[in-house]
Amino acid sequence: MSNGSQNQIADPGPLGLAAFAITTLVLCTYNAGLLPAAGKGVVFMLAFWYGGIVQILVGMWEIKKNNVFGAVAFTSYGAFWLAFGSMEVLVKAGVYSFSAVDVGIFLLGFSIFTFYMWLGTFKLNNALLFTFTVLELAFIFLTLGEFGLGTTALGGWFGLAAAAGAFYTSAAGILNTVYNKKVLPIGPRNMEKKQSWERKAAA
Repeated sequence: MSNGSQNQIADPGPLGLAAFAITTLVLCTYNAGLLPAAGKGVVFMLAFWYGGIVQILVGMWEIKKNNVFGAVAFTSYGAFWLAFGSMEVLVKAGVYSFSAVDVGIFLLGFSIFTFYMWLGTFKLNNALLFTFTVLELAFIFLTLGEFGLGTTALGGWFGLAAAAGAFYTSAAGILNTVYNKKVLPIGPRNMEKKQSWERKAAA
């Protein structure tokens, strides 16, 4: 016979953020021109397994926790990575080719999606606000680059900043939980949640 506490699951957010951070770090290292594009194939496996499948699983667990923002964000970005990896594999296999405009439209859709997710972070915390701010800039500059209106390298640099923000937020979620205190501050923006955290920390 089960009770309420047994139905609780651990916060999946730090896992999803780590998956996003590592996959984004690797891809954007190439996009920023820090490594030769010839080695970019390593991104595909991360895109399928860690950035893709793991994030989608995290999104489903966020549904279980009744976290709409987390569910939509992780599931959508997980699907983004699976789509990206599939596109690259199809191109490498010679099955299909995508024009720069095709890729630009793909990125434009996620630029729009990221914009309203960014608006949601204004009620969450400063760590996520930073991460989504630079992520939105990354998508914008990558999109403009594909349309020939700029360089994708700038999008790569903003992507690296987004990876750093995701790493930090993931680490905060883990360390603050393990040590049961604020090891890494994330700057809550919802005052009710902030007061709840302060009461918990003081208990």
